[in-house]
Amino acid sequence: MSDYPHLLSPLDLGFVTLQNRVLMGSMHTGLEDRASDFDKLAAYFAERAKGGVGLIVTGGISPSVRGWLKPFSGRLSMPWHVARHRKITRAVHAEGGRVCVQILHAGRYGYHPLSVAPSKIKSPITPFTPGAMSARAVEATIDDFVNSARLAQDAGYDGIEVMGSEGYLINQFLVERTNRRTDDYGGSAEKRMRFPIEIVRRTRAAVGPNFIIVYRLSMLDLVDGGQTWDEVVTLAKAIEAAGATLINTGIGWHEARVPTIVTSVPRGAFAWVTKKLKGEVSLPLVTTNRINMPDVAEKILAAGDADMVSMARPLLADPAWVTKARIGRSDLINTCIACNQACLDHVFENRRATCMVNPRACFETELAISPAARKKRVAVVGAGPAGLACAATLAERGHAVVLYDQAERIGGQFNMAKRIPGKEEFHETLRYFGARLKEAGVDLRLGTRVDAALLQKENFDDVVFATGVNPRRPAIDGVGHAKVVSYLDVLLRDAPVGRRVALIGAGGIGFDVAEFLTQSQPSPTTDIARWSHEWGVDLDYRARGALATPAPEPSERTVWLLQRTAGKPGERLNKTTGWVHRAALKAKGVTMLAGVEYRRIDDAGLHIARGGAEEILPVDTIVLCAGQEPNRSCRDDAAALGMRTHLIGGADVAAELDAKRAIAQGTKLAASI
Repeated sequence: MSDYPHLLSPLDLGFVTLQNRVLMGSMHTGLEDRASDFDKLAAYFAERAKGGVGLIVTGGISPSVRGWLKPFSGRLSMPWHVARHRKITRAVHAEGGRVCVQILHAGRYGYHPLSVAPSKIKSPITPFTPGAMSARAVEATIDDFVNSARLAQDAGYDGIEVMGSEGYLINQFLVERTNRRTDDYGGSAEKRMRFPIEIVRRTRAAVGPNFIIVYRLSMLDLVDGGQTWDEVVTLAKAIEAAGATLINTGIGWHEARVPTIVTSVPRGAFAWVTKKLKGEVSLPLVTTNRINMPDVAEKILAAGDADMVSMARPLLADPAWVTKARIGRSDLINTCIACNQACLDHVFENRRATCMVNPRACFETELAISPAARKKRVAVVGAGPAGLACAATLAERGHAVVLYDQAERIGGQFNMAKRIPGKEEFHETLRYFGARLKEAGVDLRLGTRVDAALLQKENFDDVVFATGVNPRRPAIDGVGHAKVVSYLDVLLRDAPVGRRVALIGAGGIGFDVAEFLTQSQPSPTTDIARWSHEWGVDLDYRARGALATPAPEPSERTVWLLQRTAGKPGERLNKTTGWVHRAALKAKGVTMLAGVEYRRIDDAGLHIARGGAEEILPVDTIVLCAGQEPNRSCRDDAAALGMRTHLIGGADVAAELDAKRAIAQGTKLAASI
């Protein structure tokens, strides 16, 4: 008997049956953009198909040059494009999987000067003003979608997904904010819907009845002037009549002020809107966003809120997600924590996507974890992210591994991260590593202080130092005052913190501590209703786009977040999540100051200067969040005794709490020893 009977049950689409209710959602990786990378892309999808995914949807592929996401990005519009796509379909089918290509026209979100849109209205997130499409161009674009679908069929795809959400071209036709046309494709809601309806209708006529057409429907625009609920329902019914096979839920435009996929969004936060559409159409409905573990998916499906669940990043994090759920080993699932650090952030930087917790993602052909040619006895000192990744990978390759840590639990600085409101998912990462260490047979020795003599006595072939970082203590007059504590004191040792607080350092740690000190407990990030109220999502869908007035819960503390350097505090935070942190702290009334000189600390508070003006912040507590230094204790002693040593993670380079680099470095080192 399965623990997840609804999740793992087949779905009959009439002409084809999917083996389970898991759809791997579309996500751009960067591998789609060059023909030379399609072997890597095929290996990436094949590993997910082998892991048991019911249906895979590729990253967005443009049907034309004007539909590009960026210059020379992925396109399926010419017969010679078919051969590269056959690499994907053959690889997926060889593993027993099924795959659809997503056809995506960027519209005004195109990052190039050839972009077009229903009307000449610039996007707030791209630098180019699009050209307004003529009536002839609209018809040609519909033909482009149909042509791309035919080519997809020739390439062996099981179907296509028409990208009609997230603010891309089709979505731009649907709302007056981006569609000011007065012809047959603009004006009334009925005319604005004509574009996607014609795409689906003509595509179905071209590909025949036995080809999957998924339509990605924007059920929640989350922008001013978005669709009404009645318009969403009307479009869904028309898309069904036009010949779609499945309707997939789309949530939010990329320019929306509401976060939709970051880790602070509650799990399954938008399943309610898919449920709202149930009964309005007879097609199977796919729900999406922040569904990362089998129990979450099973609950949604068992309640009848949807017929399938879409997960993109969770399958980036763990390609064997479905298999592990099927065999009852959810404890071994490498859970997506929705950090976006290595996936979306990389894509926005024109880098290949990967995953913070799974650095093999999109590097399957380059980062192989194969059995070691010679088995060694290896010590890993430090059970933080770098040490955990390194120790587990070493043991999986066949080495005898001893993992030491002076603490009584694994995790290192992840034990701080998991306490930050909105970062509770780090609990899952530590659960995963704990199960993985046990499965791999790592000899875990906690509560052990390591020195060179101990290491020499144990006669290791290699010693890996993953000893992390020590907080930097800035040279400020009075820094030893009783009201001064470090971020470690606050997050690990529960040091008392007053009602008025100054945080010295506005990097990632400073922002985390600010959120810890200003958020209500328990955090609204685990409560869909409270979170929606705080960010202004109308669960009753009374307004266009389901937007309501944000009503953040007030902070019980007055907080100043300070940095020495000029520029906007938080400017160096990650692109796809930084704006969320800044908005959340602004809503809590946190004062963020840049260009601060720290004069002294005394009973009166923190004396600072800005722009030549002196002032005193009358604070009760000052928290030092001013960076870190590598902790390399005992490494030099070990090297002096002739041991073969390695440095990884913060012990190698202290750069904020860089778990992405730490896990990747630990994994790659283990693969090479």
